[in-house]
Amino acid sequence: MVRVLVTNDDGIDAPGLHHLARFAAEAGYEVTVAAPDRDASGTSASIAYPMPEGQLELVRRQLPGLAEVPAYAIAGSPALITLVAVRGAFGDPPDLVLSGVNRGSNTGHAILHSGTVGAALTAAANGCPAVALSLRLGFTDVGSDPVPLHWAAATHYLPVLLPALRAAPAPVVFNVNAPSLSPERLPGLRQAKLAAFGAVQTTVETGDGFVRLALESVAGGGGEPGTDTDWLARGYATVSAVTPIFETPDIHLPDH
Repeated sequence: MVRVLVTNDDGIDAPGLHHLARFAAEAGYEVTVAAPDRDASGTSASIAYPMPEGQLELVRRQLPGLAEVPAYAIAGSPALITLVAVRGAFGDPPDLVLSGVNRGSNTGHAILHSGTVGAALTAAANGCPAVALSLRLGFTDVGSDPVPLHWAAATHYLPVLLPALRAAPAPVVFNVNAPSLSPERLPGLRQAKLAAFGAVQTTVETGDGFVRLALESVAGGGGEPGTDTDWLARGYATVSAVTPIFETPDIHLPDH
């Protein structure tokens, strides 16, 4: 049986996490849930230990509708949780990591900063394929959320994506985004390149003794055609295959 770790960066109580765990359990996988005990958004692939002497506090939890699935709330980042999981912290290492479903899209080069994607990249860097899943909440991902949130849109295409993921010649990450639509309203899935920017851009204001960061929604549509933000803005679900960090062999540096 395929062993699956389900994690996220929105925290153990996030409904997107619960939906993803139920999806994996109903698909017949052997599921373990391990997620931050609080919101850990924006932690990227940080593995900084929050506790002295490298200890992580594990609190056993029972999740709604998942009485038979072991679940742990952990005072740590999703990447750290994933790292200890692939090293056997929760029993046999997982064969697959599912990270999400994130409350808000993760698109473009800004996925570098996402805890959802950071967990998936950490898995792949340690030999375990992974999927990062995110749900676009509204037209711009800011303001009032639509009601209800259609978490199933983010997992709708997993049955066709997971065989391709596991057949890849090396562990990779599939970064999946979907609009918050009922699955029957999704027009399709598109393989997309990463946009130069994500759903939001960061602006910096400097002053006397301070720097202030602000997030601004990308105006208008999705930008460059064929990118994840473009397809997502047009209502499609998107998938982008992303590799973990590796060296660039095409740049020749002098030896000294």
